[in-house]
Parts: sequence; C-alpha cells; structure tokens
Amino acid sequence: MRGGQGAARAPVIQFTNCRILRGGALLREDLWVRGGRILDPEKLFFEERRVADEQRDCGGCILAPGFIDVQINGGFGVDFSQASEDVGSGVALVARRILSHGVTSFCPTLVTSPLEVYHKVLPQIPVKSGGPHGAGVLGVHLEGPFISREKRGAHPEAHLRSFEADAFQDVLATYGGLDNVRIVTLAPELGHSQEVIRALTALGICVSLGHSVADLGTAEEAVQSGATFITHLFNAMLPFHHRDPGIVGLLTSDRLPAGRHIFYGMIADGIHTNPAALRIAHRAHPKGLVLVTDAVPALGLGNGRHTLGQQEVEVDGLTAYVAGTNTLSGSIAPMDTCVRHFLQATGMWPGSRLQEVASAGEGGANQQGAGTQSDWPWSHSTQGWGPVRL
Repeated sequence: MRGGQGAARAPVIQFTNCRILRGGALLREDLWVRGGRILDPEKLFFEERRVADEQRDCGGCILAPGFIDVQINGGFGVDFSQASEDVGSGVALVARRILSHGVTSFCPTLVTSPLEVYHKVLPQIPVKSGGPHGAGVLGVHLEGPFISREKRGAHPEAHLRSFEADAFQDVLATYGGLDNVRIVTLAPELGHSQEVIRALTALGICVSLGHSVADLGTAEEAVQSGATFITHLFNAMLPFHHRDPGIVGLLTSDRLPAGRHIFYGMIADGIHTNPAALRIAHRAHPKGLVLVTDAVPALGLGNGRHTLGQQEVEVDGLTAYVAGTNTLSGSIAPMDTCVRHFLQATGMWPGSRLQEVASAGEGGANQQGAGTQSDWPWSHSTQGWGPVRL
C-alpha cells in the first residue's frame, strides 16, 4: 500500500515518546506514518481533519533509519553457504531475527564454496521486500571463490579459483547465474580480473575488493574499471605501508575517476578491528564507511562448534575461529552491537553515526522527511526505519 486511495484509507500511526533522526540531529518529537509513508501532521489535521488511529509509545528510544547489513553469512544456526532443498526458510528465519537488532535489509553472503553449492543455493535467494515478516533481501553477496590464497582467511583453500582465459564465462559457470546477485568480492590482482569487473559492473553488480594482496596501483585500476567497494577494510589484505598502502590507500587516493566514490565495509565488533584503526579510517573517509557484521551462523547461539560453509568454526566468548586454528572466522556480533562499539570507539554522537550506517549501505545518504518512504520492522518497505536504544 504505497499511495493513492489505498494509502489514504490506511490507518495513521503516531509514534510518541521518541527521538527522531533528521538531518543528522536527534529531535524530540512525534512521528506520523500511514501506509509506510511519513506524514506532515499539520497537513493531516488541517487538510484531512484526521488524527492518529493508533499511538505507539517508543519508551524514549531513538527512531532511526533501519540498518543495512551487506555482509552477513548467516545466523541463529542458519548457514547461507550450505546447500539444502529449502534455503528460503533459513533466509526467512535470519531476516526475522535480525529485525530486533535494527536491520531492515541485508545481503545474504556466501563464502567460497563448491560449484554445486552456488548452483543450488543462489536460485533460492531472490530479492525480497521487507516487512513484519522480516528484513528485506537486497541480493546475494558472493565473497569468493576468486580471491587470494595468501589472504583467504577462513575460506577453504580447496575451493578457491582463478579466472580462466574466457574469464566472464568462467564466472557464469562457477556461480550458475547472477540473477539474484548484488555484490561480488574478488581479488583484483588475479589475471583477467579487470575484464570481469567491467562485465559485472555493466550488469549493475557491485564489485568489492577483498581477500587480496593487491598494491595500490592495482586497486586503483580496479576502481577505474568499475569497483566501488572494499570488503572488511584492514582484514584479509596487505597491511598499510607508507610506500605502498595497498587497498587501504583507496580511502585517500587521488587517482579515482571523477565523481567515483569508494565505500568500505568495517567490522566494528571489538575483535576484528582495533578502535584506533576504526578512527583512522573514519577520519580519512567518513562518507565511505559502511558497518557490516560479517556474522556467521553461530550468531545468537553461544560457545561451541558450528559451521561456516565447508569449514567448522569454534566460538569462544566473543570470538569465532576456524576450528583448530587461530584464524578469525567472521563475527558473532549483531549490527546494533557493532554500532554501539563504533560510537564508543570514535566518540561520535548517535545522530551523525546513525545517519551514516543507515544510508551508506546503499551507497549514498538519504534525508528523511514528510512524504518519504519509511521502513519500520512492522511496515512493508525496505528503505529502513526502526526503534533502537543506544
């Protein structure tokens, strides 16, 4: 129900006792919504002679744009990188559970897997709008298998691949199709990667650079070919060096195409990235920062052994490792925890950070006001609004 007579007949909901994020500031005022659209209460009263059909007390919470998580491998026992006959039910469970953590849209992420997993899983994860049933699915994030062996992290080495001579056809053969794909993470130093980047970008798929030993020049060439994102900055890439800062150097590069902006994911779970590194990245390029969870299927389950695709993962406290190693294997922190940790690490006040984390995931800032679409965990759109307590 989006507009016209249908929306006019929808009940008017008034959210009270809340702080609203508007223009980067938190304001104490009520918010009025009808049919998923934010209303101007003065016009509602004077032009339509309407009052609220229902009031909801937010208990002093912040009413903020819903979070967008573009890298989440599963959660609550659901592993997106394991094939089954009913992948959709697992995606739906995760979509429902992450609403309580403020996430209203996400990209289910598959780690490096055998070809048969891609062929069976990808057709079962279509793009889907969010609503009371759960967060919206923006499309799948394919992290691998075209990544560096040296920086593979928790990805199984046996299933890593390089591009063949007919590189893009190799990509299609590997994944079995790209209809439901939104993001592909690859290592730009691999042979034929630039032609793959151009081909993926032409299809509207976001190319992200990660799990890579690329130097800055190679990374800049990838951006010139169309790449726009960096997968979990600082993790699984060459460390910053003053003579060649590698992929990290893209944050301040002066060799990017005019008008091209680079965005970068960061895992602010208190484990993957030191608070000082969070501050360095944010101060260098604040508008490009996108918080991601990189959550694994063990999210919400506690200590013990779990899976991540073809690997076994062991969770001990706040840390997940590939079983029997000291290799980090994703995070077990939900998005609201990452936001809180980022606020603490950077000393930012909630209004400015919420504006960024809610909008940067789709590559640009959004200003919310009367007449714009809203997204509460109980509404039917995917732009993203919901109550959070920080």
